[in-house]
Amino acid sequence: METNNLTTLVIGASGATGKELVNQLILMGQNVKVIVRPLAIIPDTWETNKSISIIKANVSEIEVNEMANYIKDCQSVVSCLGHNLNFRGIFGKPRKLVTSAVELLCSAIEKNSNGHPFKFVLMNTTGNRNKDLKETFSLGEKIVIGLIRLLIPPQLDNETAADYLRLNIGQNHENIQWVAVRPDSLINESNVTGYELHASPTRSPIFNSGKTSRINVGNFMARLIIENDLWEEWKGKMPVIYNK
Repeated sequence: METNNLTTLVIGASGATGKELVNQLILMGQNVKVIVRPLAIIPDTWETNKSISIIKANVSEIEVNEMANYIKDCQSVVSCLGHNLNFRGIFGKPRKLVTSAVELLCSAIEKNSNGHPFKFVLMNTTGNRNKDLKETFSLGEKIVIGLIRLLIPPQLDNETAADYLRLNIGQNHENIQWVAVRPDSLINESNVTGYELHASPTRSPIFNSGKTSRINVGNFMARLIIENDLWEEWKGKMPVIYNK
């Protein structure tokens, strides 16, 4: 494993998967900046860890120049941002929380362009198709996904966030390379275990979903940042991750 000391900005770091990612990056010897809500609960160990810089702010209120300043000494960014699983988080504003953050981060990266491509990892979902591969849903899946998209705003937000990277940034951007990681049903586990990576889902995300532990997602995303061979394998793609 390549262990060059890098700095990664993580948004959504106080979430269940974001915390696992930060811990994995630290275990791999990396420096991490986290942007967390002012009232977010974070591990006490983060406050005293010299490898972690903590920025308390609401991502939706950060201007592009401010974000550009936050990432000027970073080489990569990971978004584990998601809507809170309560009524206000699902149905309230901002409805385009993840998409707006992706747009903000990409604009900030462009302001800091230095000729070296910046790595952008987005946590996404198997409920979102990779249209570059012409992935399709069965009729039943289309009906259910359509209803979810109509009734649960975060679904559309996840789709448009990935589409921004896929369509607006694309495969040959001068300053930004990206990977959108698609876990299936997320579960909690204490340790990293074996996991499988696929270009597309191998099971129905609606009727036969698999399991993916949050710590495995964090491990894979951290490895993407650090291991150049793994990055080259998946850049510009939307890998699906399942627990073995």
